[in-house]
Amino acid sequence: MGSDTIQILISMVIYMAVVIAIGVIFAKRANKSSDDYFLGGRSLGPWVTAMSAEASDMSGWLLMGLPGVAYWCGLADAAWTAIGLAIGTYLNWLIVSKRLRRYSVRANNSITLPDFFSNRFREKNKVIMTLAALFILIFFTVYAASCFVTCGKLFSTLFGAPYIAMMILGAVFVLLYTLLGGFLAESASDFMQGIVMIIALVVIVVIGTVSAGGFGAVMDNAQSIPGFFEFFGLASPELNEAGEQIVIGGKPIFGEASKYSLLQVCSMLAWGLGYFGMPQVLLRFMAIRHEDELKRSRRIAMIWVIISLAVAVFIGIMGRALYPDAFVTASSAENIFIKISTNALPPILAGFVMAGILAATISSSDSYLLIAASAVAKNVYQGVVRKKATDKQVMWVTRITLLVIALVAIVIALDEDSVIFNVVSFAWAGFGATFGPLMLFSLFWKRINRAGAIAGMVSGASMVFLWKLVISKLGGVFAIYELLPAFIISSIFIVVVSLLTAPPSKEVEEDFEAVKNAAQSVE
Repeated sequence: MGSDTIQILISMVIYMAVVIAIGVIFAKRANKSSDDYFLGGRSLGPWVTAMSAEASDMSGWLLMGLPGVAYWCGLADAAWTAIGLAIGTYLNWLIVSKRLRRYSVRANNSITLPDFFSNRFREKNKVIMTLAALFILIFFTVYAASCFVTCGKLFSTLFGAPYIAMMILGAVFVLLYTLLGGFLAESASDFMQGIVMIIALVVIVVIGTVSAGGFGAVMDNAQSIPGFFEFFGLASPELNEAGEQIVIGGKPIFGEASKYSLLQVCSMLAWGLGYFGMPQVLLRFMAIRHEDELKRSRRIAMIWVIISLAVAVFIGIMGRALYPDAFVTASSAENIFIKISTNALPPILAGFVMAGILAATISSSDSYLLIAASAVAKNVYQGVVRKKATDKQVMWVTRITLLVIALVAIVIALDEDSVIFNVVSFAWAGFGATFGPLMLFSLFWKRINRAGAIAGMVSGASMVFLWKLVISKLGGVFAIYELLPAFIISSIFIVVVSLLTAPPSKEVEEDFEAVKNAAQSVE
């Protein structure tokens, strides 16, 4: 191991030590009760709420997946995805956050998403709770796997070690940290990690642009590649029989640009729909200490999101100017951020920038593991299997579940050629279609009933799998992002089934009216 690598390692170890220290500080309070462990006693301030929501949401794909897409095929896919995410972020904070905070308290002080949906409809046999917990477990296991892939790629690229060993090492660190501190530690460290992430992005884009010869040189290179710097065009790398981009004389070869249709634009913008069903973000709305602080949180979150997404996309564009032939597959292209960081910065600073990737990964994977574990321990074990379970028993089930989920995620992440962006997109679609329509109708439509809620969840989740694995293979108009059709199908099922079955009970309608009237009086 060379001196440069040692300096990078030292920087990252310092960062990890700070993260662990945060876990130790909050461990005592987090373990007082399951409520404190899972939701922090609804004590988050506006800054921590905003930064932890966005840091846990973006994950390692912000620093690796999104720049990788821009590096590989140009602006369109990455930019329209970023625009959709920015719009979705704003609408989620604007129309969902305050009413969910209020409604979750009214709904028997719910502390998890399955809790809220179950209590919202005052169900007795906990079918909604069980189904919601099951879907959270499935999709968050996939999500956690994407984070472990990020860890594996990061450490194997930096230290030249085997991918699988490095992926498992990263997974173990994340698991131990999540076991230690719970929601408060996770949210506090996410706040710090959100700051690290945005600093890392801005530093790299400034230094990288200078190294590439300035902004003009980056633009000239991007515009010289057919379809690379177009909103309605897409670059087409020419591939050999091995699936790698052809490089001649150090110059990557591209074919004719492909057209980017309005349907493809809508498909990428549909990423924004995912926010309405994203548990790690929705939980932050529920956990803020006062609902009147959500407006400030929204402003903080939007500034962070817009800067981070724009810079991440530009890093991929800039990377093509700096290292045009460095990566010849879509999977390897996701290492462009690492390549720029380690080449453009002194080793000790590069280590801290690499901590930005680690920050993104940890901030997301601990959220995913914790929420998935809470779904099993709090909602299935205590909510259905053993209703009189003590807090101590719930905590033990939580830790066992965390271990099982991590092991399954590690198995999923064993494929070194996994494309982080693709893994994340599937899990994102799963949550968006399963919970997004249900969340919106639960908060804003009085007539939705329990049968409609169940139909919406099952149809949305099923359509994600069906569209991704079967229908999209037909190509053409069917090759759109599965979130869009699944979201629409889920919404239709909610409305149709609710209208064809008995209306909700008087008590459920009274809850809805109380929350609605409280919102109007405040506004």
